[in-house]
Amino acid sequence: MTTTEQTDPHELSLDELRALRSQLQLEDDAVSYARRVAQARLDLITAEVGRRGGAVDEELRSVLSSHLTGGPARPPRPTEDLSDHPLAVELDEICAGHGLGRLSSLDAAELEALRAAVTGFEQRVSSDRRARFERLDALSAELVRRYRDGEADIDGVGATDQADS
Repeated sequence: MTTTEQTDPHELSLDELRALRSQLQLEDDAVSYARRVAQARLDLITAEVGRRGGAVDEELRSVLSSHLTGGPARPPRPTEDLSDHPLAVELDEICAGHGLGRLSSLDAAELEALRAAVTGFEQRVSSDRRARFERLDALSAELVRRYRDGEADIDGVGATDQADS
């Protein structure tokens, strides 16, 4: 995180607080996207491991249906194509370098190396996301405190603040 993100929320002006929170929410969209794609790819790898072990193809159908339908509902947010975000590109490079495109022809060692690489990526991204959520929670709590204590005018709340508070 940057120096600005390390700043105590109490030290930020209202505009800085709102701007930083908005920035972190946008960053989280990209991190969340990369994490969901990594998890979907891990599910495909797990299904391949299961297939090789004699598991029924129903697991693969279940994996694909849950990821292709978007999974559980999320609050509506503006959607943009995040496939060119550096995290998405990094994940694509990891998968290409470890042979995801030829998943069914990987030997056991290659399959395990692919799983380990994608798992490591997903864990790193998830950790970053948790830290971002903690920061967002701290910023949101400070905004709520300011509104509650009358330090900020509720009439000045933007649409993003109303939806997320």
